[in-house]
Amino acid sequence: METTIDLDCEKNYNHFYLTVLKRDGRLVPFQKEKLYESLAKAEVQVHQTISESTKKHLALLTDQIKKKIIQQNQQEITFDEIQMIVEETLKREQLPLLVEAYIAYRIQKNSLRAKNTDINYAVNRLLVKDHLLINENANKDSDIFNTQRDLTAGIVGKSIGLKLLPEHVGNAHQKGDIHYHDLDYHPYSPMTNCCLIDFEGMLAKGFKIGNAEVEPPKSIQTAAAQMAQIIANVASSQYGGCSADRIDEVLAPYAQLNFKKHLKTATEWIENKEKRLDFAIEKTKKDIYDAMQSLEYEINTLFSSQGQTPFTTIGFGLGTDWLAREIQTAILSIRTAGIGKEKRTAIFPKLIFSLKRGTNLEQSDPNYDIKQLAITCATKRMYPDVLMYDKIVELTGSFKTPMGCRSFLQGWKDANGIEVNSGRMNLGVVTLNLPRIALESKRKQTIFWSLLKERVQTCKDALLYRVDRTKEATPSNAPILYQHGVFGERLSTTAAVDELFKNKRATVSLGYIGLYEVATVFYGSEWETNPRAKEFTLAILSYLKKQTDSWSEYYGYHFSVYSTPSESLTDRFCRLDTDKFGLIPDITEKEYYTNSFHYDVRKKPTPFEKLTFEKDYPKYTSGGFIHYCEYPNMQQNPKALEAVWDFAYDQVGYLGTNTPIDYCYQCDFKGDFLPTEKGFECPECGNRDPKKCDVVKRTCGYLGNPQARPMVHGRHREIAARVKHMN
Repeated sequence: METTIDLDCEKNYNHFYLTVLKRDGRLVPFQKEKLYESLAKAEVQVHQTISESTKKHLALLTDQIKKKIIQQNQQEITFDEIQMIVEETLKREQLPLLVEAYIAYRIQKNSLRAKNTDINYAVNRLLVKDHLLINENANKDSDIFNTQRDLTAGIVGKSIGLKLLPEHVGNAHQKGDIHYHDLDYHPYSPMTNCCLIDFEGMLAKGFKIGNAEVEPPKSIQTAAAQMAQIIANVASSQYGGCSADRIDEVLAPYAQLNFKKHLKTATEWIENKEKRLDFAIEKTKKDIYDAMQSLEYEINTLFSSQGQTPFTTIGFGLGTDWLAREIQTAILSIRTAGIGKEKRTAIFPKLIFSLKRGTNLEQSDPNYDIKQLAITCATKRMYPDVLMYDKIVELTGSFKTPMGCRSFLQGWKDANGIEVNSGRMNLGVVTLNLPRIALESKRKQTIFWSLLKERVQTCKDALLYRVDRTKEATPSNAPILYQHGVFGERLSTTAAVDELFKNKRATVSLGYIGLYEVATVFYGSEWETNPRAKEFTLAILSYLKKQTDSWSEYYGYHFSVYSTPSESLTDRFCRLDTDKFGLIPDITEKEYYTNSFHYDVRKKPTPFEKLTFEKDYPKYTSGGFIHYCEYPNMQQNPKALEAVWDFAYDQVGYLGTNTPIDYCYQCDFKGDFLPTEKGFECPECGNRDPKKCDVVKRTCGYLGNPQARPMVHGRHREIAARVKHMN
């Protein structure tokens, strides 16, 4: 669906052409509504409630204040001058309690902002185990020493980072207008975000880690071990996820070395040629299985310097020679079987299986049998997610696995015209709080577009700062990335890291959250079937894409719209907006915001209806996206899952499976554990002991083990809504 938007209405919303000079240096249009909101909050502080008659009185006061401001006969007025006029007006109206509450409210806001940059205050939050802090990441166990160390470093980094940010960007982040992702690492350190590791180049040419010069591997077992070491070091040198693209094709040449070795041995000891070949094939298959099993265990037992298992993604599925097929088979068989004595679901690496017409999509395709293994694995372990080859090329310009969870590179060729995907990276994400803009607009779309334009400018400034700060790194800050092959090129110690970022080689991302809530403000909570409402949401993304496209052309980095990873952000934005606007049915009252363009989880669309609805959005958000479908237990009906995959192939590019796979070792229950305020609980026997159950939920595109964590995130509340409505 093509959409157009008319922004001429923005020109008419200038509030008598008066601008306000904010404390952070920004010039913004004067808005009477903000005056009213501050008075209303002060009134609530005095009387705990606000009546209709009081609302009318406050509206009259607001008009008086506005009139007084106009009488100043200025085109520009400072924020402090407005506050003085407000206080004088309230005193003249003999409202001492309201004056006192208004001043206290301003002091409280300033104090809170100061606390966020106060390292002592931040460290104390950790010492008292503030649950919003220690449970911020579902895959970080805050009881472990190295995680505690990282949390301590993180809150110090966040406090310093807020001081480093441009003042208006830091202010917008603290208020909840935007979210500057990974503030515990960046800008304190000029780190990069996520990447596609150039495993092919590193394994072929060798690399260096620490004091060790690592030579090219001579077997698939060594190649897999080297991959694990690379992943561990990359995870400690950046703050986002890392991916291996087309791992079956990358590792096949090293499996070929195993085969040649075994065939040589067979030739020495076995006379029959057919038996020699059978021997070499079986031994190679065993080597492949062992190598892939070791890689799975090594990744799940690694801990990066951030105190967590590296967020790792493995893409595969397109190789058609027997070695690549065997690697695919091993990956899926190992994941399906589970890890450890209890055969738990492995959390990492995230598996992404590539579907391609002519390769594995249809029964006549050579790798169709491996597709069946992938379906079986997904019914039991939720992974693999699937990439639709043709749609990914259409949306992003080339085929590749996402970087980490859902961040996609765009098609790019080097100076020689050669397509390059692996060895590229993302420089960070800033996410826009769309529901807040809708709520501030008072259901007037003219105001919505005006506020959106203003907030997008703040996001642009934040993203440009991310780029500039990241460019301040030197190759020696992260040798594995810049000097030893992870980012493809191998820079000298004196080279500028920007050589690997500029000319749109790197991406930097504008995220957004809450399209469902935005449309609910204007069209009601059942808007998904309203064409005008959907066109409005598409127009928002179209506008964001036009902005990022223009930035890309002007600045030379690929600014892209990203359907945001928001494990804790669904909670944070909603919590801040609840404080600001109160409990609003279908918006803040449900205690979470819906991520990106996703269909309301409380409803029950079929997978086909959900995908048909969501398919129109990713063309505006090619910098990052994923679709999920919710299913009951699918282990007895894998053909139903295949039907959805086949339908999705020409509809969407990237699809995940949400199906109940929790298991209680105490009573043998299989299905969905129930989210509670004390953690996830077996619905049969009430078991919550993480040692006696295996609870696996999606958090931010990855799987997580949240059974021992309090339910503090909006994402957990979203899971609760999903479980309730699935049942």
